[in-house]
Amino acid sequence: MFTLEIDGVAIAVINGSEEVARDLFTCDGFKDDIQTMKSDGRVLWNGKSELKIRAASEEEVEIFEDALAEDDSEEDEPFEPDAKHAQSPHGQASNDDEEEDDEDDADIVFLVDIDEDAGLDS
Repeated sequence: MFTLEIDGVAIAVINGSEEVARDLFTCDGFKDDIQTMKSDGRVLWNGKSELKIRAASEEEVEIFEDALAEDDSEEDEPFEPDAKHAQSPHGQASNDDEEEDDEDDADIVFLVDIDEDAGLDS
């Protein structure tokens, strides 16, 4: 598992390979989301700070596992990469790329409390 850290704060954990973590945490859709999502009234990412991806600590892994166990009955959908990131250059999803199968299987758990009304523009 890998953790996204911004300005020394652990933001989210993903249960995928380092490559999957880098792909999802740095895709345009996720970056757009974390620029609009807020915790304690502050955006998660200012668009400039480094997005640091590192191995998750034991405590972060435990938080991740507890959160997934808690959400099992709710069937929450994992983060989906944006259309540009998930599709081939010709606009059709590529079925022969095993990495995309890995991305579909990855779950992300935020380690910070997300403000209820943050980033929920319709």
